[in-house]
Amino acid sequence: MTPEQLEEAANMLKAIAHPLRISILSYLEGGKKLTVTQIHELLGIEQSTTSHHLGILKDKGVLCSKREGKNTYYYLKDNSLSNIVHCVGRCTSTNS
Repeated sequence: MTPEQLEEAANMLKAIAHPLRISILSYLEGGKKLTVTQIHELLGIEQSTTSHHLGILKDKGVLCSKREGKNTYYYLKDNSLSNIVHCVGRCTSTNS
């Protein structure tokens, strides 16, 4: 990897490294597309907080969005990103 690619990868990992953002990724696994409203209801947090976290993930290239009518749907830029969530979950499991 080039230094630029390494920097981009590090920035993506920094963006993911937050409990709410990891939860967002888990809800978007398997090609799911959800709106801010759907995600904030799943997380049980304020919609503005959800929007803030989605913005960070989108800005760092973890998520993409697509506008359909009045709604904007968020989804994983690459479904292999969900592997990060699974890997961390396995590494932190107390069932080892």
